[in-house]
Amino acid sequence: MAEFEYPRDLRLLTGSDFKRVFDKAIYKVSDPNLLILSRPNETGHARIGFVISKKNVRLAVNRNRVKRIIRESFRLNQQSLPSCDIVILARKGVDKLERDAIHSLISKCWVRLNKKATKAS
Repeated sequence: MAEFEYPRDLRLLTGSDFKRVFDKAIYKVSDPNLLILSRPNETGHARIGFVISKKNVRLAVNRNRVKRIIRESFRLNQQSLPSCDIVILARKGVDKLERDAIHSLISKCWVRLNKKATKAS
């Protein structure tokens, strides 16, 4: 049975974790509403971090909603994702999307990230 947990070891927690991805991102998945930067890691599983600025998503409730939806999608798809550190950057307008639209958008991004990672290896 697949594990669908979201423990601390599946998150990017420190500034150095984020800096490593920003400085040496190998896989980039771009969309008008999201940008995903990713870099392989040695942990054996995917880890995720969020950068959702107040400039792009004004209200805290909307920033939290976007993070919650993407986190849930990550939790359900973590078994199929490559072993890499992933940083999600929100762009303007992502908070205007409905829940289902964000969910389908991130699902398409996971597929594109998988294709890029398998193509590179």
